Amino acid sequence: LALARQAPPASGVEARLGRLTRAAIPLAAGSAVAVAGAGLLRGVPLAETAATASNLAVASVPEGLPFLVSAAQLAAARRLAEYGALVRNPRTIEALGRVDVLCFDKTGTLTEGQLKLTGVGDDGRYAPVDRLDDGLRLALAAALRATPAAAEPEELPQQTDRAVRRGARSAGVVEQTGAAGWEPVGGLPFEPSRGYHATIGRSGDGLVLSVKGAPETVLPRCSARRTPGGGDEPLDDGGRDALHALLADRAGAGHRILAVAECRVTSPTATDEQVRDLTFVGFLALADGVRESAAPAVRRIRQAGVHTIMITGDHPATAAAIAATISEDHDDQRVVTATELVQLDDDALAARLATTDVVARCTPAHKVRIIQALQKCGRTVAMTGDGANDAPAIRLADVGIALGQRGTPAARAAADLVVTDDRLETIIATLVEGRAMWSSVRHALSILVGGNLGEIAFSVLTAAVTGRSALTGRQLLLVNLLTDLAPALAIAIRPPAADHADALLREGPDTSLGQTLTREIGLRATATTLGATTGWTLARYTGRRRRAGTIALVSLVGTQLGQTVLAGGTSPAVLASTAASLGVLVTVVQTPGLSHFFGCTPLGPVGWTMATGSALGATFANGALSRLVERLPQTGPASPSTPEGPDETGPASPSPSTPEGPDETGRAAPSPSAPEGPDAGDGPPER
Repeated sequence: LALARQAPPASGVEARLGRLTRAAIPLAAGSAVAVAGAGLLRGVPLAETAATASNLAVASVPEGLPFLVSAAQLAAARRLAEYGALVRNPRTIEALGRVDVLCFDKTGTLTEGQLKLTGVGDDGRYAPVDRLDDGLRLALAAALRATPAAAEPEELPQQTDRAVRRGARSAGVVEQTGAAGWEPVGGLPFEPSRGYHATIGRSGDGLVLSVKGAPETVLPRCSARRTPGGGDEPLDDGGRDALHALLADRAGAGHRILAVAECRVTSPTATDEQVRDLTFVGFLALADGVRESAAPAVRRIRQAGVHTIMITGDHPATAAAIAATISEDHDDQRVVTATELVQLDDDALAARLATTDVVARCTPAHKVRIIQALQKCGRTVAMTGDGANDAPAIRLADVGIALGQRGTPAARAAADLVVTDDRLETIIATLVEGRAMWSSVRHALSILVGGNLGEIAFSVLTAAVTGRSALTGRQLLLVNLLTDLAPALAIAIRPPAADHADALLREGPDTSLGQTLTREIGLRATATTLGATTGWTLARYTGRRRRAGTIALVSLVGTQLGQTVLAGGTSPAVLASTAASLGVLVTVVQTPGLSHFFGCTPLGPVGWTMATGSALGATFANGALSRLVERLPQTGPASPSTPEGPDETGPASPSPSTPEGPDETGRAAPSPSAPEGPDAGDGPPER
């Protein structure tokens, strides 16, 4: 199940577009029937009425909706590439805007990704690597023997192994320290399910089994411990509990702890059953510094309503210590272990994860079940990972994120998004782009759909008053050409404002395509109807029908373009597309032959003043009313942090590489009617 990518469900944008299109079709048909009925009641010839009605029906369907969304996603994907985030499928951008749970690994994301050996200890002693005594040097030598051989530490896949070899080299410790002539003859490589690495080596006095791994895996296999004097003494349950407490205390300081043990064996063949009756010789403390930018990054993600879960293979105390350094609520970090989660059924697991900040001792298999449980309760999950064993969870997540510097080919192949610098800040940038896409699409949809609704309302209104729609079929098509193509597209692809990143993070499917979109469509439709009706009404008392229709056309287009500028601000693309549309409109209206083709008549200063004043008045009224509505308390879902998914749609869509799985520590958005004016012709010259 985890390995097979299922067909993606209809995403939030797609589902919302489907509803808008399904609503637009009967509305367009209804408006056409209304215009035809009004014409027939007023005695307008059937052929003329039918032609106008059919043109209105065609022009009022917002056929450009899918194109706008695709263009917005492609533009966002291009911008993300500049941040160092490579998007495999533009649909990922839409899913990023719906993410409400981010599961991420600690190493390399929150931390610097450079694990270092900071100290060595045993039962009662601890010292930094540069100040080891003879006894602690022997413990480090035993750990080195339980580490894969390599000419250079960077050749090793496991970060812990590299850290041990670098630390031993700096301390002048080799495998033969305390074991003259030692050479490896067998062993068991590290596996996540095993939790340790074991090596059998031959020295002058026989075969020695050296083990290095997670304390909770190694200590239960120990029956003795080495004393500071070099002797061995039995280790009972009380002694193991004391050692567990000692190591947990050290892990609580943020260190990753490895237990080291040895014993004599008689066979060079190593099996898991043979790793028994060990003698505990000491422990290693490793550390990976937390990035200075990690805490602000996590805080911004949480303020955006995204629940973060740190998934790590570390000891719970180590994980809690790291989590505390990146959280404002140092004492409120909810930590569980994967072992605890295994005992829960799917419903209980989902409920537990809703109140969990850290999952410790987590393996790749645990990650898959965590993703499945979160998705089952309606959450949209992003998952980061770097190893081949993480690939199932990455592929299963709604947004799979691979870390480019440390990630394996398998992880990158499974991912929807590759973050080339492995930084949490880059992941935030992807979330901002995802949320910004929802915001841009909302503005573009409200302009497109609201404008079309305004055209329908104005056409039906004028047909009800005069028996004929003030706008001809060609004029309706011209309106759509000037307002639906370039301006709405410019809004959809504009980049997010750098100084509004935090506000954009609060965008989301409910905030953007729910009640907010419905409200903006209503406001824009009202403003468009008001602007066109005002211009048409004024023109009917000062000229003939064709002139009134031309002024109505200019007022309608001007109102829609004015609202586009309000939504797009100072975006160069928005200003350029608006200026181009206005230029085309003036050319069509003022060029005699072309103007006649579209059913218009050239306008003079008075006509342009009427049209411009009507458009500006409606635009400013829309802006003022929008600001007023925004200040009113809103009801209904407004935060992406809730698990319900998109509004009404449900849930949708420099270090060497690390190993494929955990290491030994277990790391794994009404117009007034007016009497009919003169009825035909272009009339006298414009006044």
